[in-house]
Amino acid sequence: MPTPSKRECIEYFGQFLTDRRKSIIEKVLTDRTRHITVVLEDIYKPQNASAVVRTCECQGIQDVHIIENKHKYEVNKDVVKGASKWLTFFQYSDTENNTGQCFKRLKKDGYKILAVDPKPGSISLEELGIENKLALVFGTEYKGLSDYARDNADEIVNIPMYGFTESFNLSVSVANCLQTLGNKLRSSNINYKLTAQEIENLKFEWYKSHLRNADKLLVKMSQELSPLHEKNN
Repeated sequence: MPTPSKRECIEYFGQFLTDRRKSIIEKVLTDRTRHITVVLEDIYKPQNASAVVRTCECQGIQDVHIIENKHKYEVNKDVVKGASKWLTFFQYSDTENNTGQCFKRLKKDGYKILAVDPKPGSISLEELGIENKLALVFGTEYKGLSDYARDNADEIVNIPMYGFTESFNLSVSVANCLQTLGNKLRSSNINYKLTAQEIENLKFEWYKSHLRNADKLLVKMSQELSPLHEKNN
């Protein structure tokens, strides 16, 4: 049987989705970006990880990188509210230095790595330029980032604060960063949106995720295409 292309699958799956659902998917894809990505290093509280994932999805961030050096990443379904199924996750847990493995990939993909930390002398989030692709690295609320992450980041970034408390909690930190940088990005002339190929790939995955019987539909579609394929050959 011939293998349908993603474009053919999207057209086929589209028959089983409402116009309203397809319109929402189109709008969300228009606002999605990989210009900014979020990196979580050793987050061990499911409610914190889940709140971050939900914030990323709401702010139009597509990719989240999960570093598991000591703690396994888990989500709280009651907090995440289904946001995780719309994102692309990259998890690092196979080496002695998973942070290094993650940073190597980010560098290869053209990201400037920013360690978010209240360390004195770091650059303010409000002063940060957005010309480069940015990877924001966050650590745990208890210990913060590892020494490796701080020492190997391209820059240390702080979130301006005006009270006595030394830091925000994790989900608030991520929300602050994404809101500030997202506003800068959307008001700039930077081409931060997804490519046509990236949009097609995600649309295929998202259409498929809306259909409980997507795999059966793919088999049926292949069977329907088979006679046409034989006729054309």
